[in-house]
Amino acid sequence: MADDDAPRENDVHRNESGPLPGTSSARDSGLPALPDAYDQVKRSRSASLWSGLILGAVVLLILLIFILQNLTDQQIKFLFWQANLPVGVSLLIAAILGALVVGSAGGLRIVQLRRAAKKLQ
Repeated sequence: MADDDAPRENDVHRNESGPLPGTSSARDSGLPALPDAYDQVKRSRSASLWSGLILGAVVLLILLIFILQNLTDQQIKFLFWQANLPVGVSLLIAAILGALVVGSAGGLRIVQLRRAAKKLQ
């Protein structure tokens, strides 16, 4: 039977000097808490731009894979137009047109709100 207080091979070594600064046990013990590095760094435009670029690259990669996997031709008919396009390309065009419709509706609403705000000034 092994002693419960004896160290084992897989045990993590404990810090016997006390709690680390910035931890909840350090706050409880009265030690000054150090702010986290993440709290000290504020968001910047370049950080937002970098995040947007990475997200855009991932979306483009996913779209490219989708188009390459759906290359079978399909006949598209719309009013008087007729075309043979791959399925992936036709769905991409439909998604872009849908985004343009939604974006234009949002843009018109923004213009409407700006005009109303100017009248109130």
